[in-house]
Amino acid sequence: LRCKLEFPSSVALLPPVPFGEICVKNRMWNVCVHVAVVFSAMAVASCALVSKDPSPGSDPGALQPGTVSLTNNPLVAQYSISAPPSSDVEIEFGPDKTYGQKTWLQPAPAGGGTVSILVAGMRAATTYHMRARVRVAFGREFVDSDHTFTTGAIAPGRLPQVTVTQPISLATSSGIELVDLFAGGTDQLRAVALDEAGNVIWYYDFGPAGAADSPFPMKLLPNGHLLMNVFGPDFQGYREIDLAGNTVQEYSVQTLNQKLAASGFSLVAGGMHHDILPLANGHVIALVYESRTFTDLPGYPGQTQVQGDALVDIDPQGNPVWTWSTFDHLDVNRHPMNFPDWTHSNAVIYSPDDGNLILSSRHQHWVMKILYRDGHGTGDILWRLGPGGDFSLTNGGPSDWNYGQHYPFLMSPQSSGTFPLALFDNGNDRVVDANGNVCGGSTTPACYSRPVVFELDEFSKTATILWQDKLPVFSPCCGSIDLLPNGDMEFDIASASSSPQVTRVEEVTHTDNSQLVWQMNVTGQLAYRATRLPSLYPGVQW
Repeated sequence: LRCKLEFPSSVALLPPVPFGEICVKNRMWNVCVHVAVVFSAMAVASCALVSKDPSPGSDPGALQPGTVSLTNNPLVAQYSISAPPSSDVEIEFGPDKTYGQKTWLQPAPAGGGTVSILVAGMRAATTYHMRARVRVAFGREFVDSDHTFTTGAIAPGRLPQVTVTQPISLATSSGIELVDLFAGGTDQLRAVALDEAGNVIWYYDFGPAGAADSPFPMKLLPNGHLLMNVFGPDFQGYREIDLAGNTVQEYSVQTLNQKLAASGFSLVAGGMHHDILPLANGHVIALVYESRTFTDLPGYPGQTQVQGDALVDIDPQGNPVWTWSTFDHLDVNRHPMNFPDWTHSNAVIYSPDDGNLILSSRHQHWVMKILYRDGHGTGDILWRLGPGGDFSLTNGGPSDWNYGQHYPFLMSPQSSGTFPLALFDNGNDRVVDANGNVCGGSTTPACYSRPVVFELDEFSKTATILWQDKLPVFSPCCGSIDLLPNGDMEFDIASASSSPQVTRVEEVTHTDNSQLVWQMNVTGQLAYRATRLPSLYPGVQW
């Protein structure tokens, strides 16, 4: 009764039930006692809930209005609102009061308090409307009043030069593009998110101190932050940032080498490069350069400094706990491409079925599975996919292997036994016949690149081409590939031979004729990777 008098809206949480009438009429005394206890408990809980409104004693429908403020990033707002205990907050935003986009849900602090959410995904120099939704128990929610936020402008010289075309009327897969850019003007943005029309909706500014730095690459983390491998003359290592660009933590190669020595590892890392792999347990797998000097290698008299690769498992406290080196597991005298840059690995992914790692070694023309076993493996190479590796190709010849590849990608949740594996096959030094002749010579066919999907059978060691799109161009470096939620394939042609100053990102149908559905061109900058994400918030689809 007290709850009903002081907080009238609380009774909406309870259904009207005529207890006495039912009990008297049906003589169900024991059942009615239990039901009465349950509903009494619900009444107490609902009363307690609404009585802990941010403004004690007020109507819970009248929350204190939230506030919207600027951040370090002119495209990102911070929305703060006080929320009651056991509630969750999300922000709706858009160019008008229909909103249309939202952030993820964030919980209120224990006991209630202020929830602050970074709102990102907005175009430059545009006014946006936004409001908070505060969700409480039993499906109730309170909606804040409308707020406006005008994003800052981006100087035209800083913007990537992007054009988008859709040659046919098929629907594209929704989401945004997270793009890692290299080169271009000295002040051009390199870490950007673009909408489907090619507009910048988020960026990270390396600032004057990092003017020559590049993301190599960057990945959205489950906590809503981004992890990037930073590669530049002044800093090499990985950095975790929030959406406003604030540094949450960073870890340099100098710190890594100090930790390696202190932990008794002999490995000396020359630099972190090409990829960074965050794991669900909070560990990070770093891909690093390692160099060793050899004397009188066959064909290389005297001393030769050979550059290989190593993997380092770094725990959440920043300590290296497991290492692996190409020098310990591969033959230094096998060097089909660009020796003494011997292995030039460019991607590492996690195999969830068996806890192992899959590494792409570009200059070996191999993708390899490594016995990692979540940090307890010996590092043995379980198999090598590519020419001269451990698999036989069931439906192709020497030219149909992967050469100089990038970005192996697991096409299904399965990652052991029989499973599909995609990659971007650049085609460098592609062998075109049984005599070992390679593409691009005066008497051999031109080189070409392709996105390709292999089905691997780890037991029979057979590989079968399930799908490929042989491109009319050759991209000598970089690239990535993804399977999109609508079933299409997307891939990054970073530097096509026909137009080396233009990166092309294409979405095509996952069919035999591979129809082009959507294409984004970036002129004057090289996109190392382009990745389609549902949004800038984990678990949220735009």
